[in-house]
Amino acid sequence: MAEDLNAVERVEEMTPTGGGEPGGPMHPIVVPVVSSRSRTLWGDAWYRLRRNKLALVAISWLVLLVLAAVTADLWVPQHFGKPNAIDTTQMAQTRLQPPSASHPLGTDDLGRDMFSRLVYGARISLTVGTLAVLVSVFIGLVFGALSGFYTGWPDATIMRFADVFLAFPYILFAILLLSVLPEQSRTSLTPVVLTIGVLGWPSIARVFRSSILAVKENDYVDAGRALGASDMRLITRHIMPNAIAPIVVYATMSIGGAILTEAALSFLGLGIIPDPVANPNAVSWGRMINDGAMYLTSNPGVVLWPGLAILSTVLCFTLLGDGIRDALDVKMKD
Repeated sequence: MAEDLNAVERVEEMTPTGGGEPGGPMHPIVVPVVSSRSRTLWGDAWYRLRRNKLALVAISWLVLLVLAAVTADLWVPQHFGKPNAIDTTQMAQTRLQPPSASHPLGTDDLGRDMFSRLVYGARISLTVGTLAVLVSVFIGLVFGALSGFYTGWPDATIMRFADVFLAFPYILFAILLLSVLPEQSRTSLTPVVLTIGVLGWPSIARVFRSSILAVKENDYVDAGRALGASDMRLITRHIMPNAIAPIVVYATMSIGGAILTEAALSFLGLGIIPDPVANPNAVSWGRMINDGAMYLTSNPGVVLWPGLAILSTVLCFTLLGDGIRDALDVKMKD
């Protein structure tokens, strides 16, 4: 196969036939020669990931979701209307309509197109999930590296600090932090992103610490230290690149968890608040479920569609994380 960098090369050589007598007819034979090229860890992981059908399905859905969210301003308002636009003169006729050609998923209780709101809700959910996990990863990598590399009181101090965060119920701690903020400050993504990101670093720090404790005992780390490498160089150049694989898996799965947390906070009224000037198209899947909860029996679509959006997105990130975990497992066979 062309993509297999370990494939053998076939080289033709001319050898005499007819008993091997000199001057006899020459015929080519094929001699296998092993290629000197080899896959790296990440190249080998990508090769395995492409063979995981569930991971490919998850990647395809997430790519489609990202493209729809990024390009929403170019096509959604023109065909399905703005997500928060309310026509009070036509509300009685347009509210809670079933799916149709003009409204593929129907309308909500204020006559707003459900498909339009789902697409713009994907923008909020993906942005919050990704940025929150990046915040958690940054803090977790710093504290995890310091805790795993330096034993003694630095390790004990950082881990006890992480235990304080882990002692509080996650969602209740997030509710506490957001409830003390004024409502005007929640018209941007910053409070929600920082709240979810800051509360998520202890788990990442623990995973990274365990990985560093295993990697720093390797001979190449001792060799670097013997050659006079500083602690910063040992951590950044020798230890972290070889200990980062578990964090990639954990961070991928954590994006789904962050999206779920943002939806829960929005359902409780603590998520991002639409602002006519700052963010007129801000929509949250959790807020959509809250708005349609009273119509669950009479018009279940207003709750079903955002619920399916949350379910499918979180499931795809989980499947992708499982696929990356299997791809990075060196014990897996090609």
